Formats: sequence, C-alpha cells, structure tokens
Amino acid sequence: MNISRIKFISLFLFFAFAFIFGTNLLLDQSPEALIGAESQVAWKSTVSTILSPVKIVLIGPLLPFIEFLRQDPDTPPPFFLIGFAFYWTILALVIHYLFYKIRRSY
Repeated sequence: MNISRIKFISLFLFFAFAFIFGTNLLLDQSPEALIGAESQVAWKSTVSTILSPVKIVLIGPLLPFIEFLRQDPDTPPPFFLIGFAFYWTILALVIHYLFYKIRRSY
C-alpha cells in the first residue's frame, strides 16, 4: 500500500486532532492532563491512564509551548492549533519516513 506523504500527513493531523478533542470531551480533561486524576470517575481515570502513552507522544513535547502561551490569559486558540499542527506535521514526516525505510528493507 503506497500512500503519498501529503495524504499521510493530512490523515495524521485529522486523527490527532480528533483524538485530542475526543478524549478532552469524553474524559473532561484539559489537553495537558496526561494521566487520570483521582477525582475522576473510575472508568474515566482508567481510560485516561490507558491512553496516556499516546497523549505523551502527541502532547508531551508541547507542554512548555502550552505553558508559555497560557501566561497571557487572552491567547487566541489558533496559536495552540498552529503549534499542535506544526509539531504533528514533523512527527508525521518522521513516522512516514520510518515506514518507508521499513518497507524498503523488506
């Protein structure tokens, strides 16, 4: 299965945003909350803990960026979205390259 780089990045960005927004809405957490809290309902805490490795990869390196933007309480949300999209594009390029190398070695 050959998938173009642009299509891969587009799908990666779409699913990353859907994952983050879906988990935020479902689990009632802020985006930078990486693991479940004890104050949550048991099933929400369990699901949050199970999904934490994915959130660490998707959001972990962006925590300093998020904290920097939260210094100003009136930071527009597009700055967060642009930062996420920039990091996830780089991440998608690296993953696409690794998949390409693995596929070419076999």
